[in-house]
Amino acid sequence: MNWTADQTIEALRGAGEPTRLRVLALLAGDELSVMELSHILDQSQPRVSRHLKLMTEAGLIERFPDGARVYYRLSSDPTARRLVDTVLDLLDDRSSEQDHRRLDEVRRDREAAAEAYFEQVAPQWDRIRSLYVCESAVEAAIERAAGPGPFERLVDLGTGSGRMLTLLGGRARMAVGLDLSQNMLNIARAKVAQAGVGKVELRHGDIFATRLPSQSADLVLVHQVLHYLADPATAINEAARLVMPGGKLLIIDFARHDLEELREEHQHRRLGFTDAEINGWLADAGLRASAPIALPPDKDGLTVLIWTAVRPADAKRSVA
Repeated sequence: MNWTADQTIEALRGAGEPTRLRVLALLAGDELSVMELSHILDQSQPRVSRHLKLMTEAGLIERFPDGARVYYRLSSDPTARRLVDTVLDLLDDRSSEQDHRRLDEVRRDREAAAEAYFEQVAPQWDRIRSLYVCESAVEAAIERAAGPGPFERLVDLGTGSGRMLTLLGGRARMAVGLDLSQNMLNIARAKVAQAGVGKVELRHGDIFATRLPSQSADLVLVHQVLHYLADPATAINEAARLVMPGGKLLIIDFARHDLEELREEHQHRRLGFTDAEINGWLADAGLRASAPIALPPDKDGLTVLIWTAVRPADAKRSVA
């Protein structure tokens, strides 16, 4: 939906200042906190905050809390993004070289913190992985279920360390990964960069309210996320909302099991899922499910299931 003339004028006013143009250029490449922007711009945090407030009110950027910090990113509104892209295309990139050098410093600091965090949590992941079939077999099955592509837009909800993006991102012209943890997003940024996957956007986001456009992706992934959620049905409904006609949703999770220790030791809210549960939620969300792919463990443990569902190609395209 296009903006009114008043909205457009307000947005242009919001962008019409040198520091704010610098901020928009930086946020086009990454989500940043006030403290990080203050360091990059070499300006006080109160001054930077005033600029951010004006741009938020103008609809150019969005703010979101993450623990004790508040981060900023470009607006998810398509009209706002089109306006920002047009403005940034007119700028001389050479004028922002120093900003981008300092942005690289911020990224290196993040990567160091992410590596430390990953070392802390990795043993927990390794313990869970030992309970099911080897990761390479699971990933090979995911690749087959996803198909060869190319995909116009891939969305990975609860992206974690970004493994699905590095596995399948090369098949997509554009990929988006959402996660609630900035620590995990920093890990994902490092992994995606190391893998050389281009055109990937990593965003702080809530799987229950992604704020992404309806029916805008032809491949949506929910990989080992649902068992952490108190309301998986709502998460599936939001994931399904993103699937365009003819597009596909992949859900990868555990079959129903009785390993109660995973609740206490690893914060699992659900001990796996039945085919009937997932298929019922998919049908309620307007998708047509196929029979799941089952990957049983080599010994007693967890069975991994891959559910595939599509939105019929003749379904009415949403304009939301």
